[in-house]
Amino acid sequence: MRPLFHPSVQDVTVEAILHALSDPVRVAIYAKIVGSDCSHNCSNFLNISEKTIPKSTLSLHFKALREAGLIRCERRGVEMHNTSRCPEVDQRFPGLIATIVNAHRVQSEQKPRGGKRGKRTPTASDTKG
Repeated sequence: MRPLFHPSVQDVTVEAILHALSDPVRVAIYAKIVGSDCSHNCSNFLNISEKTIPKSTLSLHFKALREAGLIRCERRGVEMHNTSRCPEVDQRFPGLIATIVNAHRVQSEQKPRGGKRGKRTPTASDTKG
């Protein structure tokens, strides 16, 4: 098996972090990893954000997080175990990760359940015909 690429903390960029966390599934995965003191294997995330994620898609999400420098992955037999590199990244960009994870938490708490949007009030332009 090929070795996994983990960038050094000096090579981690804000742009790479923001890009990796711009996807709602990836930020949900990362928030769960950051909020835990132990490593998680990929199968812990097959159902995240009330969605079922195919294993192949999940692998791509973990690759994006790893290559952005946000997580460290370790092979244990046939499983991949993932831990946060938050302490390292926080030394390089103090407060960035905590701010993003907190913003995700606030946003998640405000989202209506089931992905349904609020009812839109008709405007005057809707009634013109």
